[in-house]
Amino acid sequence: MSNRFMLNETSYHGKGAILNVVPEILARGFKRILVCTDESLVRFGVSKKVTDLLDEGKINYEMFTEIKPNPTIENVLAGVKKAEDFKADAIVAIGGGSSMDTAKAIGIIINNPEFRDVRSLEGVAPTKKPCLPIIAIPTTAGTAAEVTINYVITDVQKKRKFVCVDVHDMPIIAVVDPDMMASMPKSLKAFTGMDALTHAIEGYTTRAAWEMSDMFHIKAIELIAKNLRDSVAGNEKGGENMALAQYIAGMGFSNVGLGIDHAMAHTLSAYYDVPHGKACAMLLPISMEFNRDYTGEKYREIARVFGVKGVDEMSQEEYRDAAINAVKQLSIDVGIPTKCEEIKEEDVNALADDALKDACYPGNPREATHEQVVAMFRKLM
Repeated sequence: MSNRFMLNETSYHGKGAILNVVPEILARGFKRILVCTDESLVRFGVSKKVTDLLDEGKINYEMFTEIKPNPTIENVLAGVKKAEDFKADAIVAIGGGSSMDTAKAIGIIINNPEFRDVRSLEGVAPTKKPCLPIIAIPTTAGTAAEVTINYVITDVQKKRKFVCVDVHDMPIIAVVDPDMMASMPKSLKAFTGMDALTHAIEGYTTRAAWEMSDMFHIKAIELIAKNLRDSVAGNEKGGENMALAQYIAGMGFSNVGLGIDHAMAHTLSAYYDVPHGKACAMLLPISMEFNRDYTGEKYREIARVFGVKGVDEMSQEEYRDAAINAVKQLSIDVGIPTKCEEIKEEDVNALADDALKDACYPGNPREATHEQVVAMFRKLM
């Protein structure tokens, strides 16, 4: 058996990393850039940090800002039209997962027009050509969409989110500059940071995990455990370390998959427009408890990097409890709600059905029944 591992061609990290955007565009000969970002980032001047550099470099670009927090099929098709009308030969995606996911779908369809319906991209899509080249610049420390082969689109008509997995959609360049994340509000830092922790823990315990992915995931868990509280509190160094941690988690889970937490979180976002990071965070202790007996010794290592003392003297039950409790405490400390008031009793069966059909579910280390997933949703009510 062989294991495949895919990463960006090039990535830049650290304060001032965005200064590499224009030189990369010029070196690669791109002439017409579609800038994908959302209106709030334009309104608050975050995107301007990059577009000012494009202006100074005399780069020809067009803005596309019709992007929702949970991007829809309609958002994607509007972006495709914009890219075609402008004759874009590359994309600069500025934002969180929503902007980057939209950019990936646009880029794929431009070069693989037979998938223009968007829905046919669900799952592992058999596209033939790499997407329009993407330079991805995250403004949140959580999704790691800049280094993954995944993106998620919302089908409003069918009230569901679907995951697309495509080796042809990975951005060629990732620019992870903590200065681009500095204006995140406290709640967003908490939600996206816990999303990154969910990526790392699910990637660490997924069925396809192996030595190389474990290396990334355990380091990401350690960095998040040590830095998320400081980042949420506004500490600059904590923010820089979270920017790195979420990218490291993405390096891992993009190559081995996720699990039941993300499958359930996608349904919460599709039904109630719950922010993705918030949904993942609320579900993390619940999904960890569900999976606890199917994780070997990995919860001991999670407890260890969270700073729990004496894990080597603990029984299996004790160190599994310790890992779950450490995650619960971090979640409480950064203000994650323990209940999702949006969930309606009449929806729980449909929520469970959709979660079990989600592309993230098969990676879960434990099989789940419909009734078990319903019970997990009810724990949030």
